[in-house]
Amino acid sequence: MISRLRYMFRETGESIRRNPTLSVASVITAAVSLLIFGLTLIIQHGFDNLLSQWEGGVEMIVYVNSGAGEEQRLVIEDALGQQQGVTIESWSYCDVACSLSDADRLFAGDPVTRSQLTELNIPTQYKVVPLDATQVDILRGLRDRYLELPNVYSVQLAEEQLDLISKLQGFVSTYTTGLWIALMVAASLLIWNTIRTAMFARRREIEVMKLVGATDWFIRLPFMLEGLLQGVAGGAVASVAMWFINGRWTAGVEAFPANSGMTALVVVDGYEWRVGLIVVLFGALIGTIGSGTAASKFLDV
Repeated sequence: MISRLRYMFRETGESIRRNPTLSVASVITAAVSLLIFGLTLIIQHGFDNLLSQWEGGVEMIVYVNSGAGEEQRLVIEDALGQQQGVTIESWSYCDVACSLSDADRLFAGDPVTRSQLTELNIPTQYKVVPLDATQVDILRGLRDRYLELPNVYSVQLAEEQLDLISKLQGFVSTYTTGLWIALMVAASLLIWNTIRTAMFARRREIEVMKLVGATDWFIRLPFMLEGLLQGVAGGAVASVAMWFINGRWTAGVEAFPANSGMTALVVVDGYEWRVGLIVVLFGALIGTIGSGTAASKFLDV
């Protein structure tokens, strides 16, 4: 077994040495396509952070002054209860812990503002789900009414943010997804062509190996390993580049105004490390598919 593994790695290294230009081109193409793939996942996660406060049909958020007691909040809850079944389908209270969790996402790119929010000063929230038939002008009327209630800090409507965010998310997602798919196909084809060239260059050796009884899989494995390594190398390069770009973007967002609405468009919750692993595994997959297809098709050289 050890001798077979030694043979496989030796033959893979020899094949890469004979075709260094094609191997480097395959790695670069795979890295670029996988980088765009990884950045697409990161961008989508950033938009999810922006939209997280509006999950579950929430279209209005009533922010309550920090320190408001239960009796003081009952006034707000009575006002919400009066509209339940009329203009409001349901509402829920987001306490201090819940509000701090939301702040972790919404101010991910603004650590200075986030550091100033504590259990003592953060506003809590009532998240309101309106009836399906509720019109925007009715929600605006409710907002004006709730702003007059004691201990209400502010009232925010989803329609003021969701339209722009959704359009931007759809635009970015469509074009980046199309681009990485096209480049992924190109990377797979380039790996396929690299393996084909390597097998053609060693056709006499392959003929001799067949004559002495070598199985097809014994011959294929070094070439498939070559494609796998090219895909993994491309994924590793893409992951490093993605982490660097995400770090620079995060540092840049910190300079944005706190009220720009863009501070949640960063990923600092560890998701980028999971994406890096996905990118490497995806690179291994396209490398294996490209090389495996070529090794099977051109085995009879």
